[in-house]
This record gives sequence, C-alpha cells and structure tokens, in this order.
Amino acid sequence: MKNNCLLKNGNNIIRILDQQPDKKLIIDCIKQTMPKWVKNEKIRLFSPCTEQELHSITNTKIKSMESFDTDSRKFIHTHFSLIASILPFIADSAKRSQMIENIAEEMHVSKQTIRHYLCLYLIYQDISVLAPKQKQERELSSDQKNMRWALNKFFYTRNQNSLKTAYTLMLKQKYCDINGKLLPEYPTFNQFRYFYRKTKSMQTYYISRDGLKNYQRNNRPLVGDGVQQFAPNVGVGMLDATICDIYLVDDAGNLVGRPVLTTCIDAYSSLCCGYSLTWEGGMYSLRNLMINVVTDKVEWCKKYGIVINRNEWNNSQLPGVLVTDMGTEYRSENFEQLIELGITITNLPPYRPELKGSVEKFFDLVQGYYKKYLKGKGVINSDFQERGSHDYRKDACLTMKDFECVILRCIIFYNSKRIVENFPYTGQMIAENVLPYANCIFEWGKNQLGANMISVRKNEVIYSLLPRTSGKFTRLGLKVNKMRYHRKGYTEEYLTGGEVCVAYNPDDVTTVWALLDGQYMAFDLIERQYNGKSMEETQILRKCQKTLISGENRKSTQAQIDLARYIENIANNVCYKSDVKVKDIRQTRKRETRRAHIDFVKDSEKNE
Repeated sequence: MKNNCLLKNGNNIIRILDQQPDKKLIIDCIKQTMPKWVKNEKIRLFSPCTEQELHSITNTKIKSMESFDTDSRKFIHTHFSLIASILPFIADSAKRSQMIENIAEEMHVSKQTIRHYLCLYLIYQDISVLAPKQKQERELSSDQKNMRWALNKFFYTRNQNSLKTAYTLMLKQKYCDINGKLLPEYPTFNQFRYFYRKTKSMQTYYISRDGLKNYQRNNRPLVGDGVQQFAPNVGVGMLDATICDIYLVDDAGNLVGRPVLTTCIDAYSSLCCGYSLTWEGGMYSLRNLMINVVTDKVEWCKKYGIVINRNEWNNSQLPGVLVTDMGTEYRSENFEQLIELGITITNLPPYRPELKGSVEKFFDLVQGYYKKYLKGKGVINSDFQERGSHDYRKDACLTMKDFECVILRCIIFYNSKRIVENFPYTGQMIAENVLPYANCIFEWGKNQLGANMISVRKNEVIYSLLPRTSGKFTRLGLKVNKMRYHRKGYTEEYLTGGEVCVAYNPDDVTTVWALLDGQYMAFDLIERQYNGKSMEETQILRKCQKTLISGENRKSTQAQIDLARYIENIANNVCYKSDVKVKDIRQTRKRETRRAHIDFVKDSEKNE
C-alpha cells in the first residue's frame, strides 16, 4: 500500500497520507475532516479506489491550470501559499495545529478557512480544487437564449452590424417557418433591445467589434497610477529576459555569441533585485536569477573586484509575488515549485505592455549605458540584420567576465544614481526625505505596511527550483533515476523501504536531496564512476556499457558451452572406483601435499 492511494468501503472513501508498520495517517474524503492516525485493523475492509470514483461520488471536476483565467490562477496560488508550509508536518497534529493558528493570525484569515483548503488539497492532491467557486447564472427562457445567440452571432462581431440588423437576422433564423413566414409569436424589437441593455458589457462590445489589441490600446480605462496600481507596495517582482546587443569571446579569443540577461525588477520602486548573465535562457538562467536575488550583493560584487556600500544595493529577499509572461520556463513545474516558499506566481494580463514597462525600461537603460562606450568592441547596431551591413561579430573582444563587470556597474548606477522620474510621491515620503533613487524608494517601501518580501536561504531556493522525482529506499540504498545513493544514519529506511520525494540536478548526478521531515537531506552517489557527470552523460555511458555487454553475450554463451563439454570429457575419461579407501585421510593428504611441494621446486629449477 503506497502513500496517497485511495481506499473505499461502500460510500466511504479515505486517502492514505502516511503510514507506519501498525497504523496509517488517513483523511476522510467524504466528511472532509482533518487527517488522523488509525490502526491498520480499522481499514482492513477497505479496498482500492480510483481517482475517477472519488470525483464521481463527490461530484468534483478537476480542471487543468491552463483553463483558468489570470485572476483564478492568482487566487489558487495565493490560497495554496497559506497551506504550503503546513504540508511537511501534516502527520504531527500538534505541530500542524500550531502552524494553522500562527498562519491564521499572521494572514488575518480564520483557522477554519485554512483547514478547509488544507483538506481539499490533501483529498484531491491537486491545487486546482482551490479555485474560486463560479456563480451560477439564472436559467434563461427560450426567447432569451435566442436573443443571446443572436447578439453573439450577429452583433458582437467584426462585421459591426446594428442592433436592428441583428434582430432581423434572429427572426429569420429562429422565428420563421420553412417558407420564410414569421411564426405567430416572436419577441418584439423592444424586448430584444431591453435584453441587450440589461446584459450588455462595454468591454465585450469593444473587444468583439474592434479586437482586443485595439481595446487595450484605445478603449480600456486609464485610471490609477500605472504600474503602482498593479503593484501598490514593494514585493512584486517582474521577470523577463533579453539577448544583449553585444558579441563576446572566450578566454582564447574564439567567438561565443550574445549572452542572455535575465532580471527581476521590483515593480513598485523599479529596483533591480537580481540578475543572471548566461549563454542560454530558459530554466537554467531562471535558477541563476533566483539565486542571485537572495545573494548578498556586497559579497557578490566583491567577486568581480567591485566595492559597494550596502545601501546601494540592499536586497537579499525574494518578492512575495512574481509576475511573468507566458514563457515556457515560467509555466514549468520546476518554477511553480517556488510557491513552496510562500511565493505567489502570476502572469501578465494579455496586451498590457505598460505593466511590463519596468523591465523593458531597465533593459533599454542598461544597454544604453554600455553601448555608447563599447562601440567597435562587438556591440551591434540596429542595422545588424540588414544585407551588406557590417559584421559586428568580427569586433568582439570582451569575455563573459569582462562584460559581467560592465553589467554590474550599470545595475549599480541604475539602482542608486538614476533619478526615478514621475514616481507618485506621498506626503509621508516627502516628509521623511526619501530620495528619488530606486534603492531609496525600495528601502523605504519595504518597511511599510503591505510590503511583501520573503526571507529564504539560498539552498532553499536551489532545492525548490530543482526537478523532482520519486526515490525508493531499498537494501541497496536510495534508488533515484536508476542510480543508488546513500547517507549515514538511514539504516532503518533502507530495511523498511518506502518512497520519498527527491530533488535532483540534471547537470550533476553526484548528489540528490530527499525531502524528509520537511527538510532536504543530501544523499551521495554510490556508483562513483558517474560522479560529476550529467544525467545525459550517465545515460550514454550506461547505454554504451549495455551495448558492449550485449555484443559479447554470444561469445560468453559459447565459452560456457565449451567449458561444460571440457569438464564432461574429463569426467567421462576417469575410471570410477567403487572401493575408494576413506581411512587415513590425514596421512594421505600430508603425503600428497609433500609431493606437490617437491614438484613445485623441480619445476622452478627447470624454468631457470
């Protein structure tokens, strides 16, 4: 019986959350009560149950996260963050209750609410069940259904038909016989117009008739303070990446290409919270970015020979909310694991470029800082793709380390020396003499009510971003991805078995980290020939080994046959004696041993 499996007895359904030799931690999926430990005897009459049966009995439909709109996804992740920290301690009722009480007090929600979301997640094992409930619409009459159909088909379209035209087309399609004659009863135009006015949405009107892009550009309400409306406090990090307008070389002077700059900008203050400069984008650069965000910037700059004051770049915390676009790396399971740290991940609304302005402005400014001073050093101009233009690759001379020093200097200037214009200063900010620099605004803002910055250790960020898989304890060690790992002090687990969640680094299989008792524990690779190798390299080596062995199988089999024939031939040529003497075995053995020693000496003398 595995953890998280479902068991059924009549209309009762339970889920096994954890187990010990004599008892199991269960949750009642029907009553939705908090998990409790029960003796094995109490559930011996239960039989296996499928997820489909659970959904059918509870009348629950599990939706994919992609089917929800942005607000719903934000709602889901926000409410999951309430319970994420409790999950590792779900088996400890005392610790669980204390954490629920602390979270309720801190987040100003009821303990019952937290218990409700916790039970839902544990029962269905899917965060989509935390989605807000949809309001049920009142049932429409047949005429109202026809009017709604006509509005959607003929009025809310790019054809931009008038309301009268849509009404006429509705009568033609829905209220005429086969000869085109009006039926005796049909809604009047006044009824049609009344239904339209009662249900109309100006947003739907503009989007359907003019398109979403035009609505966002020309018709949407322009209220609030721009980005500050979307991010009213410190703690909303905008993530994005760009390819730098410069070619770089390696230490030997060989062209490598253009680096990728990934950054996290606090939307409220425009402070650059962290950056990553890599040769490739995707999840690799995103991991580096998150690690850089929580790194002490004074120590980081020292690595590049740059000395800064702490107030010039004073951030080593993660924003409580991370806003991304729809890039593949941001929708990956690895990135969404950050919610375990209490972070909410949300996507930008479509066609809202002004909300991404903080990041775009950062890229424009930083590249503008260095490009004018690095002309002729590999920097490209706007004509680099035009036919017959200069080949800027031939000008490249800076290495990645050289360029990173440049980027660091640009970021420091951007954070602490660039005046932030058009910031909506409050009376309190003016009274406290908050200077118009990003670092000053950020430092003031993170001490205000509503600031959402999360302190985490660097290794927690690393573990949360690593891919996950299931590991199994065996007598041979912890098996992960068909490899064996070990750690001192886990003898009992090796003997009793069981599965555990494991984080691993696909670029280095030397170590994996098992999530045990709410903490990540490092396990070292037993097969040391794979130390320092990536999973891809390991798989290639194993495949080559398998191919090598399979190629010798025929030879080995033939050799076994030859060996058997040889031994049988010797056995068949020996005369069987039925009167073997079994007495004086010791003396016989002593005599034969002495004879063997004499023969050994004689043979040695012959060889010389």
